[in-house]
Amino acid sequence: MTKDVIALTPQMPDARSVLAALYAGGPDLRVSSRAEGAVVRLHGHDGHTVVTVDVPQFVQVPGEVHRLLGTSAQTEAPVWWTEVRATTAVAEAGRLAGSMAGRLTSLLGGSTWPPTAAHTSVVTVPAAGAADPVDDPLPVDILTPQAAVILQERPFIAATTWLTDLIQRTIPSGRELHIVTPPSTRLTLPARSLLTIVPASWVVQDPECGYYDGLTGAVLHWNQDRFTQVPQQHGRARLAEAFHARTAVQGHQQLHLSIRTTHPASDDLTLGGALETAWQTLTGAPPAGWSSAEPVAMPWSPRQLTVLARARAQKGAPTWLVAVGTPDSPAIATCRIIHTRAGVEEHLTLATGHTTNQPPPLDTLAELAGTLVTQHNLTSMLTHLRTGCADLTTPSHHEPAPIPLSFTLGSDAVHAIGRNHAESFQSPRPQRLGPAVRPALHYTFGDGADLTTWRHLHRLNNHLKNL
Repeated sequence: MTKDVIALTPQMPDARSVLAALYAGGPDLRVSSRAEGAVVRLHGHDGHTVVTVDVPQFVQVPGEVHRLLGTSAQTEAPVWWTEVRATTAVAEAGRLAGSMAGRLTSLLGGSTWPPTAAHTSVVTVPAAGAADPVDDPLPVDILTPQAAVILQERPFIAATTWLTDLIQRTIPSGRELHIVTPPSTRLTLPARSLLTIVPASWVVQDPECGYYDGLTGAVLHWNQDRFTQVPQQHGRARLAEAFHARTAVQGHQQLHLSIRTTHPASDDLTLGGALETAWQTLTGAPPAGWSSAEPVAMPWSPRQLTVLARARAQKGAPTWLVAVGTPDSPAIATCRIIHTRAGVEEHLTLATGHTTNQPPPLDTLAELAGTLVTQHNLTSMLTHLRTGCADLTTPSHHEPAPIPLSFTLGSDAVHAIGRNHAESFQSPRPQRLGPAVRPALHYTFGDGADLTTWRHLHRLNNHLKNL
């Protein structure tokens, strides 16, 4: 497995402490950087990368360290998070990463994750191969013409800057990214979202069948330089027994909202209002923090995220960000901001976690939809309820399918489709929201207890498409 070690320090790593960390491998290892200095790499004598060090992040959001590293993490925010990642191709690389992190904490205080990884010894990486520099095509553990494979042994796979950058670099190569983990590993919601929209898969190790897909349960094997499903049996994919052997935690639920807004482009536009309103309605508080990747580092600020989105738009690039809630009220969201002919669009996915003591506030959804229509230029909102971990992570076993709760069509969308046609749907009959002369429509399917509501959603979708 990949040897990842994280230094959690109360002080920012300065030039002196970083230099001390880099000398953990002695004076013979070569140093390079990429991503405008955001990643520093140590190279062995053959030129290949042995260890990479990400730029330190100042994590200010309470609960974020434990959310991503589990209870074994001995430090909490605010803290400087410095991630050191060692290749599995070099046996000494793991100890080298531990020494680098250990030197940072010995100089700056704090702790490391895993707690037992830290030391300060010099780790000698043996010389091998030619001394000419090598341009590593992708920083992965196994690279073939068909696949890029990373081996991870962490409690949670998150949408870190390193992972999102790796995905962006893997896609143009035509390869599929495989993330191989033990069965105890879970995905954060942003990481799961990424894996469902890019050519990537979560490969779970299993003593019985070898490997299986952590999201579908399909048994996998290594075939022609990549992980693929084993041949089907009787026309169906073979599923791992371990995928169905465990069940979801009883009484735990997740409320999911998919929200789209479209704003006229203007100099005084401030983004994030729809997300903050939804968060406040469902949890009683605004988001705790936001960032362009995990860990979520900065306190919530619509003004700052608008500045980032405007700067990226000037370069012709979309903005993708993550927001999180407080530890006592689990909530997490992803937001993609793009510029289109219609204006500035926000594509939001918000999830809140609930237990029997904190049930989902389903009675607020229609009110929320109305507020988003009148104040935040709502285009559409689809809500689901599903049985799942209240901490909003995805385990490597089966979870029941989500059940549709409601769908809201914004005023402009209703006008484009035709109000009479949109209102003619009878099961369920829509509720009017917003201005009487140009209303939005809110369709309620049920309370999340009946899977047949999927039929209502499909019928509504077909009805709205068939003018």
